[in-house]
Amino acid sequence: MEVMKVLHMNKGDGETSYANNSAVQGKIITTAKPVIEEAILGILCETFPESIGIADLGCSSGPNSLLVISEIIDIIHAKCRNLGRPSPEFRVSLNDLPGNDFNSIFESLPAFFKKQKQEKGIGFGRCYISGVAGSFYDRLFPDKSLHFVHSSSSLHWLSQSSPQCVLDAYSLQFQNNFLIFLKSRAAEMVAGGRMVLSLMGRRSIDPTTEESCYQWELLAQALMSLVTERLIEEEKLDSFNAPYYAPCPEELKMAIQKEGSFIIDRLGHFEIDWDGGVEELTNTTLLPLSRGQRVAKTVRAVVESMFELHFGKAMMDLLFARYAEMVDDYLSKNRAKYINLVISIIKKDN
Repeated sequence: MEVMKVLHMNKGDGETSYANNSAVQGKIITTAKPVIEEAILGILCETFPESIGIADLGCSSGPNSLLVISEIIDIIHAKCRNLGRPSPEFRVSLNDLPGNDFNSIFESLPAFFKKQKQEKGIGFGRCYISGVAGSFYDRLFPDKSLHFVHSSSSLHWLSQSSPQCVLDAYSLQFQNNFLIFLKSRAAEMVAGGRMVLSLMGRRSIDPTTEESCYQWELLAQALMSLVTERLIEEEKLDSFNAPYYAPCPEELKMAIQKEGSFIIDRLGHFEIDWDGGVEELTNTTLLPLSRGQRVAKTVRAVVESMFELHFGKAMMDLLFARYAEMVDDYLSKNRAKYINLVISIIKKDN
């Protein structure tokens, strides 16, 4: 599977769009804010650039795309105001794969700029926001142009699929991808620059633990039920494997130490409910959704592009309805949390 050509969040603002089903990802960004603030203030303690380069890798679309950028600008502007100095020029790059819905982001920029100027007044520095289409498993920016790099809910996606049922292959693919990611960012960042990454992971070194991938196991069960009913060919299911890997902290440390350009400043984790712990209403009936339905809508908004290509568009409504039922049954008996790793690293002086 050529992930770069296939993977994108559901576009637009419809019922199954990522824009309307990304509360979990938004909560992850908000929960990681203290780590982001600590990293940015660390930069400003060492240097105060007149122009600061910021990149958000895997920005997607919808309300979360500008959420983290708004938080970063707020932190820097507040620090400048406390010190009685002008805000720097902001050079912001929003990156995602070419299939991302960049148009919706660009359409939201006038309102974003207006809000920033209203809230911050004449002390607000110039801000330039651009979209950068491409894989972050490659170079994206000029040498030494970035001071702060952020990525959330993205690095657990691999650049390509690995052989099915071969856990070592998935682990090796993640290590290779993460090393390339680090090498690319090392060239693009200034010395002393900071990077905050949050991604789905696991606490245990055992990659088969339920906390790392059981949401995929339930999705596989939903697919298998359609195979049993002969709605999907078994060969189709056997030939599909998701380019997803949830690493443990030791795997992140190993790759960072091997690459050698960064120092780990902070490494931790937090738990997030599968449904984000947020009560939502459907747009049409105004009736509360079950937890399973909320989880299914969130997962569908992320993975449908891959599943539709492999299994066919006609199966999507039935597949995710079946998945919602299975998730509801599982959550009625089990405590289910995503484990989200968050790491802050500093670019070395070399």
